[in-house]
Amino acid sequence: MSSSIFLSYPRPFKKRQEEFIERIIHYFEERELQPRTLGVTDYDMDAPLTAIRRLMLESNGLVTIAFRRSLIKQGTGKPISDIGEEEYDLSNKWLTSPYCQIEPAMAFQLGLPVLILREKGVIMCIIWMRKMQHREAKVICLRLCWLIIAGALT
Repeated sequence: MSSSIFLSYPRPFKKRQEEFIERIIHYFEERELQPRTLGVTDYDMDAPLTAIRRLMLESNGLVTIAFRRSLIKQGTGKPISDIGEEEYDLSNKWLTSPYCQIEPAMAFQLGLPVLILREKGVIMCIIWMRKMQHREAKVICLRLCWLIIAGALT
């Protein structure tokens, strides 16, 4: 019998992202892990956060894949601060889905193991930028374009 894990990712818009999802699902299934994704393997008529919580309660951990979603062609963080905060460049950086921040936070609150895979260029969300001080949460960020769990993506 396989163990259920919550696999979360934004809808891919690149072929390489689709291929990565296929390979990671295959990797988990070979190890008797059943990846479950809302809107793909599981459907729910409840509000999204209610459905996410239900699926998490039925899972043994969360894997979030933070794919590139939106490109900031030109941008600045903390622009023109009047309290001494230093601004920083956001030009040519990528954002992912907000669910890639919400779901790991929910899983952490439920005490589930959390693994975050972040595609190269995606801005690390503020929640995970600080080092986690809790031994229960290990956050690992991997660049997806060059590395895949089972080998190089060609």
